[in-house]
Amino acid sequence: MDYAAIWVYKDGMAFPPPTPIGSSAAMSVHDLHGITLESLLTRLVAHYGWDELGKRIDINCFISDPSIKSSLKFLRKTPWARTRVEELYLATTFDN
Repeated sequence: MDYAAIWVYKDGMAFPPPTPIGSSAAMSVHDLHGITLESLLTRLVAHYGWDELGKRIDINCFISDPSIKSSLKFLRKTPWARTRVEELYLATTFDN
């Protein structure tokens, strides 16, 4: 089946089809649909740890006394930082 030919239409917008299971294609911003910021951040912390996360994204809430709660508060108020976290999540290849 040619997955590239199938597009999903919702509310007048066209979205590319979901990546087939087992595909090695990179994640897209559409893959964030349904994922909460808290679960996204928790998964990044589990994968990288706070130290590495602070090196990859230089924001104080990841470096100085980091916690999920304080990071969520900052990310919800700071669009540019949230975008960087989402971009890192999309670029990360998780083990599971």
